[in-house]
Amino acid sequence: MTRFIQGSDRNQVTLLPECLDDFIAEDNTVRVVDAFIGELDMKALGFEGAMPAATGRPSYHPSVLLKVYLYGYLNRIQSSRRLERECQRNVELMWLTGRLAPDFKTIADFRRDNGKGIRNVCRRFVLLCRELKLFTQAVVAIDGSKFKAVNNRERNYTPGKIERREREIEESIQRYLDALETADRTQPIEIQAKTERLQGKIQKMRQRMQDLQKIKAQLETQPDRQLSQTDPDARAMTTHSAKGTAMVGYNVQTAVDTKNHLIVAHEITNTGSDRSQLSKLALEASQAMGRAGLQAIADRGYYSGQELKACEDAGIAAYVPKPMTSSANADGRFDKGDFIYIAREDEYQCPAGNRAIHRFTSEEKGMQIRIYWSSACIGCAIKAQCTPSSYRRIRRWEHEAVMESVQHRLDRMPQAMTVRKSTVEHVFGTLKHWMGWTHFLTRGMGNVSTEMSLNVLAYNLKRVISILGITQTMKAMRLVGA
Repeated sequence: MTRFIQGSDRNQVTLLPECLDDFIAEDNTVRVVDAFIGELDMKALGFEGAMPAATGRPSYHPSVLLKVYLYGYLNRIQSSRRLERECQRNVELMWLTGRLAPDFKTIADFRRDNGKGIRNVCRRFVLLCRELKLFTQAVVAIDGSKFKAVNNRERNYTPGKIERREREIEESIQRYLDALETADRTQPIEIQAKTERLQGKIQKMRQRMQDLQKIKAQLETQPDRQLSQTDPDARAMTTHSAKGTAMVGYNVQTAVDTKNHLIVAHEITNTGSDRSQLSKLALEASQAMGRAGLQAIADRGYYSGQELKACEDAGIAAYVPKPMTSSANADGRFDKGDFIYIAREDEYQCPAGNRAIHRFTSEEKGMQIRIYWSSACIGCAIKAQCTPSSYRRIRRWEHEAVMESVQHRLDRMPQAMTVRKSTVEHVFGTLKHWMGWTHFLTRGMGNVSTEMSLNVLAYNLKRVISILGITQTMKAMRLVGA
């Protein structure tokens, strides 16, 4: 091996730097982590143990454990046991913590007990980005993505799943009984072992049936008729990537700044649909950015009249395309969009040129719906292209003008959906990549929300470093006071 580069003798005495700081370069990310957390008021942010107890064994300061977690999530080390090992061998963590090495239980308990404080730190960093003038455009892209929970699909139950499994168990029991009957007709000596095995299987199936009956009773107490045994808050949700199957997890909602791709607001829900999330997330983004007249771009899954009206009332301009779900259009007939509304006269003009006038108003799910139709429908020459009924009824919500204004905005900004896709979708890809395309490590809505806040904080910190550079980021943090 004389022709290869040679390593040093393991027994050779080495003169290491006298100071641990000499191991950490000036442009190392851990210096940013230290500068950011060093400027935080841990007590004001709601961290437990920020004030030391007068008696008892001294505890770790919350800032030390927060540094450990933030470093871990920046470097894709999210497990408390792995963080414990890194504190003992990682020079960067030794420098960051002052050579402290908390055990994994202390690290895990900090994340579990300080969810409120960690979420406040995440919001404080967004405020810091605002103070650094990184939100120069009042435009955000909103989207949601499904993240797996600890709960396995087999331990998630709905009435349909229980009914299907009961049917499968009954079929299995009948199959074993038939096999047992066949065995009884043969020689007992030769078949005794098989008989005992079949009787054991039948007993297990019957016990499984009893367990399902208990689960069915628990299911009756759930408001949404769904039960997850490992993570009670997780719910089965359909995903675009696995059509026909459901993933047990959470729906993570984010609002991302379109210029610098910073996550300005996020929420954790266990509802599979995005339809009721638009106004809440857009309002949170507007408050976090401190920008009036916010523009929020979302996909068709967020289209809801009430949500669009709530955005309009809050001064938020929403860009949400209307879903293509018209049954008339699918059947080759005229869609509602083919009817022209004449606001001055409160009438609709149909494709045949006739006028549909207002007939009556009904209330549906708290909404006032105005109904229109034309008396000329019966004798209309193109009635077959319009409706199979006697009259073509046009329904108009009392706040339909809001939805029409949304469509007008989309017409003036045809690239809106391209902007949304290029802004928010890669954020979810990055977060899932950091998580290793696996599930959340914690259970329960509160703990999962805390875990997601750490992911968002790490993502935003990396983005700011990428935009400003390490030196400028540290300088800015100390100037504004994180």
